[in-house]
Amino acid sequence: MKRIFIVLATLGIVACSQTPKVDVNTIADASGQITRVEPLSWWTDMKTPLQLLIGGENISQYNVALEGGDGVEITAIHKADSPNYLFADVKVASNAQAGTYYLVFTNGKESFKYPYTISSRREGSAARQGFTTADAIYLLMPDRFGNGNPENDSTPCTSEKADREEFFGRHGGDLQGMINGLDYIASLGATTIWPTPLLLDNEPRESYHGYACGDYYHIDPRFGDNELYKTFVEEAHKRNLKVIMDVVTNHCGVAHWWMNDLPFKDWVHVFPEYTGTNVCFSTNMDPNASQYDLNLQESGWFVPSMPDMNLNNEYVLNYFKQWAVWWIEYANLDGFRVDTYPYNEKEPMSEWSKSVMAEYPNINIVGECWTSSIPQLAYWQGGNANKDGFDSNLRSVMDFPLQEAIGHALSCDTPGWGQGMTRVYDCLSHDFVYHDLSNMMIFAGNHDMTRIGDVIRKNPNRAKIAMAMLATMRGIPQIFYGDEMMLCSADLSQGHGGLRIDFPGGWAGDKTNLLTESGRKGLHKELFDYSSRLLNWRKTKEVIHNGQTMHFMTRDNTYAYFRYNDTDAVFVYINNSGETKSIPWSNYSEIASTLKDGQCVISGKKVVVDNNTTVPAHSALIVEYKR
Repeated sequence: MKRIFIVLATLGIVACSQTPKVDVNTIADASGQITRVEPLSWWTDMKTPLQLLIGGENISQYNVALEGGDGVEITAIHKADSPNYLFADVKVASNAQAGTYYLVFTNGKESFKYPYTISSRREGSAARQGFTTADAIYLLMPDRFGNGNPENDSTPCTSEKADREEFFGRHGGDLQGMINGLDYIASLGATTIWPTPLLLDNEPRESYHGYACGDYYHIDPRFGDNELYKTFVEEAHKRNLKVIMDVVTNHCGVAHWWMNDLPFKDWVHVFPEYTGTNVCFSTNMDPNASQYDLNLQESGWFVPSMPDMNLNNEYVLNYFKQWAVWWIEYANLDGFRVDTYPYNEKEPMSEWSKSVMAEYPNINIVGECWTSSIPQLAYWQGGNANKDGFDSNLRSVMDFPLQEAIGHALSCDTPGWGQGMTRVYDCLSHDFVYHDLSNMMIFAGNHDMTRIGDVIRKNPNRAKIAMAMLATMRGIPQIFYGDEMMLCSADLSQGHGGLRIDFPGGWAGDKTNLLTESGRKGLHKELFDYSSRLLNWRKTKEVIHNGQTMHFMTRDNTYAYFRYNDTDAVFVYINNSGETKSIPWSNYSEIASTLKDGQCVISGKKVVVDNNTTVPAHSALIVEYKR
């Protein structure tokens, strides 16, 4: 028998009270009886089954019914291990009326009501289009991007207070700061925003990153609130920017409200003492793996402050299925990024993905499957022909092998055999392994790894090369905030705390404001303009979105490839060496022989490429053609 090993009483955490208020003029007072009902609301015409989590002291002693309009009824009640929970299956019929319903609780001695809203679904909601190869994703950390409302930097109901001088502390960035930066992101040419988690993270230390959730249905008050999050999405959509929500199904935080009273004993994975994951992803597909190792990989905790959720518990899985749908419907989202995807139990997580996609067939979900192994990464993409028959139903995966190849290549001055740009060639030569290249998220860096500016030792020309590759290679590009201007870590010795820097200009009083055109000068302006030119050009280029790739091998730290379809071609030549190189154009005759006058994507000028064309050291040439 596993037992939980964790001390909560010493944390001194005060949870935010955000339970909907009851109108005592029309409803019997439910205060002290009902502490929580989740999901917070629902909609008509949904495919996802509704199962309410109801919390309240000894609430399991009560019977529950629904009263209100037509077409909504409770079909089953389930008791939990804790007497303080009930789970109610609610049927919302196709003819259900939108409006306020009431959960009616009775125990033979007393009765009371609790309001629950069923709203009309947004027109066209099910057909929403997620992010695709036509998009470029801008990844930002809300606490470090912009402080639009200093009044919420610290709040009475949250544990950690703001201190901008602390590398791992709260700096005050928030939703209003993100709203203030939307015009900047749009001008860059990004089309989709991925903020790291915005939900309540009430850990006493290092809560700024948001990955230790304390409440799955409420935005952290230091960022704003649920309504402001909706406003952020609305404002993004006005600028033709999609929004991805970063979600964590694998673990919560020890400060999550349910950790004081778990609904079921196996709601999270429990052990006699703290047991961490072995981080052995291969156990998921290794035919030789032991059940012991697989169990540790799935059930072990990510870190001591992040309890591991048990998705094999059907109530936990149902909770996360409808939670995901609730946020899409409530906030009008365009997709999800799922944190630490392979740490989840794979079969329930496959069911989770399938459920979300059944409600929104055109939405996109990308999973963080952090592995250097190309076959193991391919295993996690939905539709892959896995030998064990497993299908993740996960549409998109993050291309960590390509990220590693790009980083190693661009940091290499004197490459040995198989190094330098050959690493990139070799990585892409394995594309035959993947099921769907259009749903590979490609990137040079993110919030969990050394900034590309640090990797390339602050070489601006190589920063341009990185952006050139992201803008022209197969898949969906993702740019980490600030990398478009080669921002570097504040202090490399501080790891995550150092690389997750404040965006200059996001705080009142910043000496430099890179969010405005007038504030960008010198190298910052040069790099922004280069990135913006590429990303805005990319928006309408079907040949980049869905074209094929043909690349050519060299071993002199250069790399040449074409993106092409029936009508267009784009030629990319990367010179990562320290000397000027002549393009061996005749070597590319199988595709280049029919290409005549081209246009340089960066300068906009006509250009003819042949064997006499030279490319300076540490630079990229991008030329587009009509075929």
